[in-house]
Amino acid sequence: MVTAARLGPEERARAWQDLGARELDVLVVGGGVTGAGVALDAATRGLRVAMVEQRDLASGTSSRSSKLFHGGLRYLEQMNFVLVREALKERELMLTRLAPHLVKPVKFLYPLKHRIWERPYVTAGLTLYDRMGGARSVPGHRQLTRTMARRIVPALKKDALTGALLYYDAQADDARHTMMVARTAASYGAAVLTSAKVEELLRAGERVVGARVTDVETGESHEVSARVVINCTGVWTDDVQEMAGGRGRFRVRASKGVHIVVPRDRINAEAGMILRTEKSVLFVIPWGTHWIIGTTDTDWDLDKAHPAASREDIDYILDHVNEVLSTPLTHDDIEGVYAGLRPLLAGESEASSQLSREHAVARPQPGLISIAGGKYTTYRVMAADAVDAAKEDLGPGVVDSVTENVPLVGAEGYQALANQVERLAREHGVPAWRVQHLLDRYGSLLTEVLHVAEGDSSLLQPVPGAEEYLRAELVYAVSHEGALHLDDLLARRTRISIESPDRGIVAARDTAELVAPVLGWDADRISDEVAAYEARVAAERESQSEGDDLTANAERLAAPDIRARAVGRALD
Repeated sequence: MVTAARLGPEERARAWQDLGARELDVLVVGGGVTGAGVALDAATRGLRVAMVEQRDLASGTSSRSSKLFHGGLRYLEQMNFVLVREALKERELMLTRLAPHLVKPVKFLYPLKHRIWERPYVTAGLTLYDRMGGARSVPGHRQLTRTMARRIVPALKKDALTGALLYYDAQADDARHTMMVARTAASYGAAVLTSAKVEELLRAGERVVGARVTDVETGESHEVSARVVINCTGVWTDDVQEMAGGRGRFRVRASKGVHIVVPRDRINAEAGMILRTEKSVLFVIPWGTHWIIGTTDTDWDLDKAHPAASREDIDYILDHVNEVLSTPLTHDDIEGVYAGLRPLLAGESEASSQLSREHAVARPQPGLISIAGGKYTTYRVMAADAVDAAKEDLGPGVVDSVTENVPLVGAEGYQALANQVERLAREHGVPAWRVQHLLDRYGSLLTEVLHVAEGDSSLLQPVPGAEEYLRAELVYAVSHEGALHLDDLLARRTRISIESPDRGIVAARDTAELVAPVLGWDADRISDEVAAYEARVAAERESQSEGDDLTANAERLAAPDIRARAVGRALD
């Protein structure tokens, strides 16, 4: 069993110094799930790999998805059977072999509104879904009468459905999953560096031979030599391609997807729901003690780093979900809101909801590979395709992808520990539900998290203002999981920023003071991090009260990214 690599401050410092000291086989640009997947794929083929990300792991689209591993029922309607079959295979791998500690089954109710044609139509689709791989590790779909459906989801209006079907998919914390993919890549030898920005691509004639990378935390730069650079930057794909001196083989279009988070008790239900809208579908997704509801699907051509949710977006979600709920949701019920940008391949249609979710790989010039499009569920396939495309630059002898058989860190031993929850709870003096919560976030690495608290029992206390998490998890996030800033901790290593009504404000200072010794923060730096986080929350709240994208974007940009100020601190 491979030993899980640490991504702490000391490991980052060593990785940074090593970055400019040797030629790489592969330099991966972008730390979302695709970039992390490429780093893992390349490292497990025996290649020398580094992955650089200008902000945090999963800080873009990969922390702002619907958090589902699914085949995509709506792609069946588009007759995209290849994509659905591929996605269902990946879902099965995650549930059974690669990440059973992170990816879990989730059941959905599909309400029917039309009495004659809709049930046979949806039944045909779900039967095909099951037979294409959707009913291997989870049950197949079930037929429900209206009475049976309302027993499972009492929150539904009686006249909102004539009957229903129940089916299964899977879900995961996307930010945590992406981080675990990156950490697994590091465990197999890849260098993983966040706050590392590519300033330019290095060229020898028309060939890309590396990149100049700046440490955003210090301002120091390295010229990094690589036999091939793989561009995995999502909605920034075109920007990186332009660094190489021209446009690439495809263009990427950003589509904004907004989700809201509400408390679990606001919707009386034992299953999620998938609701048809005039444009696409709307999911109501169980999320611990909360529900995630979304998503929207609209073009976005404003700030890519911090897409803003407007009141129009939120109203759209509330209006559609309230069509079926007996007790309507209001703005006051909303605990969290998040917006992400899907990197869609441009050109297939004017409607973003119809743009292709298949991915494309191109080699626009020697030494540069770009990959874009796709969906979170198929990241592993995308990664393998990108590294395969790089063989032309890497030369003979590159073996085939093996990631189908490489579990993520925390997967090995997970099943055994799942049978020992009560024992672990007794040994560490914490409730069994907390041990289960840790197990489903860390898998077999939960013993490392608990080890952090040895000698300091206060770390086994809940985080003030976010009682679902333990203080030890925050320390572990900076010592082992690569978190460098308060925002990394509250928005991605935990999901406090969308799960707490105060958006993490109450937890902010305690968290900053807790991790300060590990990150070397003094009192001024603690105050700076807290102030920056509070400004982010205020800006997001203001943006969500604005009626349109333009004004929402302006309000969100009122709070500068804490990383944009890091170099200034280092040079003071």
